[in-house]
Amino acid sequence: MSLGPLRPSPLVEQAAHRLRDQIAAGVWPVGAKLPGETTLARDLGVGRSTVREAIRVLAGAGLVRARQGAGVFVLAAEAAEGWPERVRRASVAELYEIRLMVEVRAAELAAERRTDADLAALDRALAARDRAVADGTDEEYVDADIALHATAVAAAGNALLADLFTGFTPVLREGLLDLVRMIDARAHDAAHGAAAHAALVAAIRAGDPAAARTAVADELARTLAALGA
Repeated sequence: MSLGPLRPSPLVEQAAHRLRDQIAAGVWPVGAKLPGETTLARDLGVGRSTVREAIRVLAGAGLVRARQGAGVFVLAAEAAEGWPERVRRASVAELYEIRLMVEVRAAELAAERRTDADLAALDRALAARDRAVADGTDEEYVDADIALHATAVAAAGNALLADLFTGFTPVLREGLLDLVRMIDARAHDAAHGAAAHAALVAAIRAGDPAAARTAVADELARTLAALGA
């Protein structure tokens, strides 16, 4: 199979794409050694530096690995799926199971670490959620609900934990919108939702990790049960 010459721009991306296609097609199976830089450069019609950068791209994707003094070898036929791609394929039930693990601990930490600024932000988020339940659109309701939970996670004082929650909120938002429209969540569960979220904020304010854990765990488990998980 001929690699064929490349168009002038952008060469590194084109070279990496062409090499990735060759690997996926089995031209160089897992465990095989890639041709040397000179050979690849000639076949692709580019310089050796371009080939070198393209191989770095493939190495970053987990497809190849350079062995000192031996060459570059194929590790996998397909690039490993990244976290954002995996999150986009997740079901809402899967996300809620992750939320239970993340938010339960975050609630405990928030109760231990919250600042006055965190408490003020939680009060605003809770009031916004209550207004959205009463008068907002489905989108406003879901956004306000997620915002309150995000504020509680932020109060835990762990930036990595907050980033983890933020990473799956776009998919969570779409799933919750579908759920709200399917079961009319505000009509069926408005009282429980208001009480549960108020209890979470109150527990964080009181500095009670056990109560905060229970409040968020009960609220999320209830929705998870509604999803049939």
